[in-house]
Amino acid sequence: MGRRVVGLVVCAAVAVAACSGGDDDDGAADTTSAVTTATTPETDAPTTTAPAELSADVQARLDELNGGAERPECDYLADGMAAASGCYLPFPSDWFTVTDESTATGKRMALPSTLSNVDGLEVDLTEWNRNDGYSPNTPILLYVPGIDAEASALPTWTDIGASITDTSPVMLVDISSGERIPLWAELDSNADDDADRMLTVRPAISLPEGHSFAVGFRGLVDTSGAAMPVDPDFALYQLGVETTSEWFESRRAEMDATFTALNAGFGVSATELQYAWSFTVASTDNIAGRMLHIRDDALAALGDAAPAFTITSVTPFSDEDIAVQVQGTFTVPNYLTGDGGPGNRFNYASDAVDSLPEQNGTIEAPFMCNISVATMSGTEPAHLVIYGHGLLGSHDEINAGNVRAMSNEHNVVHCATKWAGMSEDDVGNAVATLQNMANFPTMADRLQQGVLNQIFLGRLMTRPGGLVDDGNFKRADGSSLIDTAHLDYDGNSQGGIMGLMLAAVSPDIERVVLGVPGMNYSMLLPRSVDFDDYEAIFEPAYPNDADRVVIIALTQMLWDRGEGAGYVQHVTSNPYPNTPAKTVLMHVAFGDHQVTELSALVEARTMGLTIQRPVAAEGRWQEVEPGWGLESTEYPSDGSAIVVWDSGMAPIPFENHPPREGDDSHEDPRRDPDVRDQKASFLFDDTLVDVCGGEACPADHSP
Repeated sequence: MGRRVVGLVVCAAVAVAACSGGDDDDGAADTTSAVTTATTPETDAPTTTAPAELSADVQARLDELNGGAERPECDYLADGMAAASGCYLPFPSDWFTVTDESTATGKRMALPSTLSNVDGLEVDLTEWNRNDGYSPNTPILLYVPGIDAEASALPTWTDIGASITDTSPVMLVDISSGERIPLWAELDSNADDDADRMLTVRPAISLPEGHSFAVGFRGLVDTSGAAMPVDPDFALYQLGVETTSEWFESRRAEMDATFTALNAGFGVSATELQYAWSFTVASTDNIAGRMLHIRDDALAALGDAAPAFTITSVTPFSDEDIAVQVQGTFTVPNYLTGDGGPGNRFNYASDAVDSLPEQNGTIEAPFMCNISVATMSGTEPAHLVIYGHGLLGSHDEINAGNVRAMSNEHNVVHCATKWAGMSEDDVGNAVATLQNMANFPTMADRLQQGVLNQIFLGRLMTRPGGLVDDGNFKRADGSSLIDTAHLDYDGNSQGGIMGLMLAAVSPDIERVVLGVPGMNYSMLLPRSVDFDDYEAIFEPAYPNDADRVVIIALTQMLWDRGEGAGYVQHVTSNPYPNTPAKTVLMHVAFGDHQVTELSALVEARTMGLTIQRPVAAEGRWQEVEPGWGLESTEYPSDGSAIVVWDSGMAPIPFENHPPREGDDSHEDPRRDPDVRDQKASFLFDDTLVDVCGGEACPADHSP
């Protein structure tokens, strides 16, 4: 992980893989190794001795297997777990993969479609099964009936460091490298019934792409203090008892590799485990390949020029900050079916699993640019910044007071377009999707088209034949109002989430500010008050609490294609081909009701950002070690960093539900002049400065 997590790497002589202790330069090469070690370990698993007599239930299961028991559709390693929700538990599991030598991981997903809504409409997972692994941001789910979380000493988000100690009851090991993966575990506080209450494990970083992982649990007890029983199938693998069942034995190498990795990583023997299995994370190309393809295809046709555009209105403002607003449309290649609007999917060349989207005509995307009073009255050309709007909003968010103030205070021309896929235009499709999750690929695909639209907006802003040559962006003497030599990005909320993805794939943006950001919708949604209205639609369609948790986990496999979580490993380092690495500043709101700070910290650890210390005033921050896994920022800095802004609101709850106490701090950082000063120095002077005087950073609160 390198700088991502300080002191997390425990390099052991893992028989299944060499311990690298760092990021891989060539993901494809490493993923091949990952698959090999996950399926055919080079050395034997830890030796176990079968007892002279098996317990009655284990012996009975052995007799069934030797008698020709059929291969189950569901994963069978934890008795009763499959019945908890649609056959998918424990999740994620390589049980639901098949061998495919054409993929980077050597695997292809083979998830059954076993969940339906109240109308009987099945969640068809055909699109999911195009993947060559699970999400690098996946939650790990299992159902443990009657578990006592406190007595089981589950690692919490307040003490993530405990999860990589030798005594942790929950273990996650990168089979490909031998590294322990930090995490936290929590019971679903949103479930109404214990029978539907999932145990969720959250990796504290985005898992390396193309790698395989071993999951293990030990020492879990129920509310009476009794140890959780071991499933008979699992016991047969643990004890090394061979069977005559071909399908059962086909998994033994994978299970042995799992036991080996957990033993090497945590010193735990197979017989200490109560649950263990392995899973593989999708490859870089599988996650980002469609987005990079449409980007490269569209830009190759465009060349080093601006897209065609039309000015539709020029409006003088009486606002004290903005002098003129220019609106129009620009032409973007369409890679979706139909007219490219909400509800359309990628226009694939064929039904083949490795098919890529093809252009289907063009679309006209809207844009809006604000020219400030300072820019109009000054002599220096303005900085160019793409602005990203919030949840299901619109590009007219650049008219918000804080954005107008930033424009005028720091000589900025902000331009914006809608986040196609998650703009006001997409509300209807979002509602339809919550009622029938088989529709979810339409959202993931259109989000990628939306990022292409943003890239083309950047070309409109900076390339010859674009805004620089339009008379509305010139002074009376003919000089340009805008400096096209540099392009930066600033976005808030959803603009911070999606801005992370744009940063990863944009060939033009240099520096990026992500305001109140996060990533990984499977983590964000249960902890956001914004989801309340949509949960009211989702729950009647899928009334079982456990089903909804599983569905949200499954959707992350496609969310990764169209949100920042799937691209976070390629922003500040390990960039995609023909894409520069970016310098990133994250501004987080303490106690945010809408975008949990926990997801921002996962994002920051993954990118190797430094953090402002003190993170918060004494007694305010809930972590045992504030900013765990992140080095301190040394000012002035020319690198990437995360800063927490505290406007005095209540801390987030310990459980996985939204903060609701008191006022929301979500919009406080962007409204504070000190925040804007720090952003301006970072974006335009290439220097991150301390505007908090060496103390925790306060922000003004505006109810």
